[in-house]
Amino acid sequence: MSDYYELLEVSRTATAEEIKKAYRRLARQHHPDANPDDPEAEGRFKELARAYETLSDPERRARYDRFGTDEGPNLGDPFGGGGLGDLFDAFFGSGSPFGGGGRPRGPAGPPRGPDLEVVAELDFPDAVFGAQHDVTVRTAVTCVECAGSGGADGSAASTCADCGGSGEVRTVRQTMLGQIVSANVCRTCSGQGQVVTNPCPACAGEGRVVTDKTYTVDVPAGVDTGSTLRLSGRGAVGPRNGPPGDLYVKVRVRPHERFVRQGADLIHELPITMAQAALGHHLSYETLDGAEDLLIPKGTQTGRVFRLRGRGVPHLEGRGRGDLLVRVVVQTPTELTAEESELIGRLAELRGEALNPPDGGLLSRIRSAFK
Repeated sequence: MSDYYELLEVSRTATAEEIKKAYRRLARQHHPDANPDDPEAEGRFKELARAYETLSDPERRARYDRFGTDEGPNLGDPFGGGGLGDLFDAFFGSGSPFGGGGRPRGPAGPPRGPDLEVVAELDFPDAVFGAQHDVTVRTAVTCVECAGSGGADGSAASTCADCGGSGEVRTVRQTMLGQIVSANVCRTCSGQGQVVTNPCPACAGEGRVVTDKTYTVDVPAGVDTGSTLRLSGRGAVGPRNGPPGDLYVKVRVRPHERFVRQGADLIHELPITMAQAALGHHLSYETLDGAEDLLIPKGTQTGRVFRLRGRGVPHLEGRGRGDLLVRVVVQTPTELTAEESELIGRLAELRGEALNPPDGGLLSRIRSAFK
């Protein structure tokens, strides 16, 4: 652990006012919002806040000067620091009637911020090949005015007098089985272990403010609707320099005009004419990777599938890509001229095919209605 005095760049004999001024100067310098391209800025900012919270409290500073920590030694436990709670934990797990885990709790500290969720709508090619996508979320960020301390003019929160900084208030009840100790969240500090006596007017003592923030998400190749991307530490910050939660990005992919996804494969129904199917056809077929030659052999029937290997979707967890499956649909002409009808009739005659077109007259329509 770094020395708190060295972190704040003050001497061990510095006054409370000198410590406050040093903290406010360094907090503005190392605030994460002021250093968006420095991934280590957030860690330095939290270390500064932790050092200031200790050295601005006379009792905690005295313990730190004496023991090198603001916790102080534990001399009152005849069970070597474990207590009766640890003995019960050894046999009964966490069901100890002595209040759960046996070791004394240190200061509760600021709680972790909540996780957030946002939806990212992607174009089909971006989901297939991967892309960078911006998402905007309504979130809580560290208050710049108080540098997250929650106190006006940079003043720090003080240890809650009701719970002694543990965030819990323990009560003892006498029953037939003996004394029962129960622990409840401290109402004075809401379980945080600290209270702000002079709150910052910008954030009302929360140490955070609500705003819209935009993050750039690296979308991996192969995601699909329903995929979830986790951005660690990009959720809302906790009150008074509490650690941030995570941001979960739910993916929604817009449909493509031609391709339908089936796992890692892409499916496309390609319409061709009767003549192209009968005589064969050579065409330039547009894939997501660009144009490729596609040869339709003579006599191709509806439903025949042509497989373009490796032109599908990359496997999200693994190597390689799926295939592009082109299913041919032969289209029958619906409106023919007299000349076209005559030519098809001659073709049927040459092939020896029976051809008995229905009569288009009124009598024929009446007979069809009664069939």
